[in-house]
Amino acid sequence: MAGEEERRDPNLPEEDPLRGDDPVEEAQGSPDDPDIVEETGAVVEESEAENPGADGEEPVVPLSEFEAVSAERDQYLDALKRLKAEFDNSRKRQQRERARTLEAASEKLVQELLPVLDNLDRALESDGDIRGGVQATREQLADVLAEEGLLPVASDGQPFDPNVHEAVMGRPSEDHEDGTVLQTFQRGYLLNGRAIRPAKVVVAKQA
Repeated sequence: MAGEEERRDPNLPEEDPLRGDDPVEEAQGSPDDPDIVEETGAVVEESEAENPGADGEEPVVPLSEFEAVSAERDQYLDALKRLKAEFDNSRKRQQRERARTLEAASEKLVQELLPVLDNLDRALESDGDIRGGVQATREQLADVLAEEGLLPVASDGQPFDPNVHEAVMGRPSEDHEDGTVLQTFQRGYLLNGRAIRPAKVVVAKQA
């Protein structure tokens, strides 16, 4: 034994007789080990402090911020209500103006037709031939309506135009080209250049 002690390397650390021969395993992990920290709860508490509401609870909105958002919402609602009221008033005002315009136009037309009605009354009261009076009254009426934009559609002898003519029948004719209006059954009229009633006509066709 003495020889073994003499042969031992002096640089090696001395063995503790109380520890025995079996090596002791070092403790796994450290204070910074994630597993140990998670078990202690230190990091979890710090994460919750940095991220409030991480446990599922909604963050609390400050009262001042809520009141500011509510006031802004009320302002938008008031602006929309005022805009809607202005739109309704404008629409009703336009309807009233349109009605007054139509009423004024009707009154003007009636006033212009009153002399025509007077002439018809006189023609009916006369004892003689009233044909001349009726013809003069008819011309007077046509003049009044022409001032309002009413004009007759040209038909007899004109080429058939589906925009202003309505063919009620066709008639063979050797003296006229195909599609020529031969006769007018009912006169058509234009109001300000737009056809309000087509002329009903007879149209020539090839025999």
